[in-house]
Amino acid sequence: MLPQTRFSRRVEPMLIRIGHWISWLWVVLLAIIVANVTLRYVFGEGRIEFEEIQWHLYATGFLLGLSYAYQADTHIRVDVLHERFSPALKAWIELYGIILFLLPFIALVLIYSVPFVWQSFQFAEVSQAPGGLPMRWLIKAMLPVGFFLLLLATLSRLTRVWAQLFLDAPAAGPDAEGDPDGG
Repeated sequence: MLPQTRFSRRVEPMLIRIGHWISWLWVVLLAIIVANVTLRYVFGEGRIEFEEIQWHLYATGFLLGLSYAYQADTHIRVDVLHERFSPALKAWIELYGIILFLLPFIALVLIYSVPFVWQSFQFAEVSQAPGGLPMRWLIKAMLPVGFFLLLLATLSRLTRVWAQLFLDAPAAGPDAEGDPDGG
């Protein structure tokens, strides 16, 4: 358990709320898939807009759910090795992973995705499929939004790792009141 910081106590509840809200997208996605399959195989009529909305909901759920998964520490890692490491070694690996890999990757995605979305908006891009969805920029906008939320989760995690390594902060559970950064 990493100690809480002032920043993490502000950011993480918002990410949790977003994660809980986004979890309902999977129920909506399931309903649309069932409706589309029923239309196609029972009534012989498939709908391209149903197929496209499935892709859009899946992409939205995945991109916006990244920040929740990172904040909740439920992302994928090599647990066979990770569980054997000391808390200090785990924190050092996390620190270097964030600084050397995750933050640069997030920066690249944000730098290149914003013009990508803006261009789609300017051209009023629509689906190329007949009967497809309009406003293609909306789904493309989930890329910078999702990675901005991931940036917030990453910065929150970075402050917590930093507190553990350099501020001699005791590991605190989610209900702990200790503030390692003096706030």
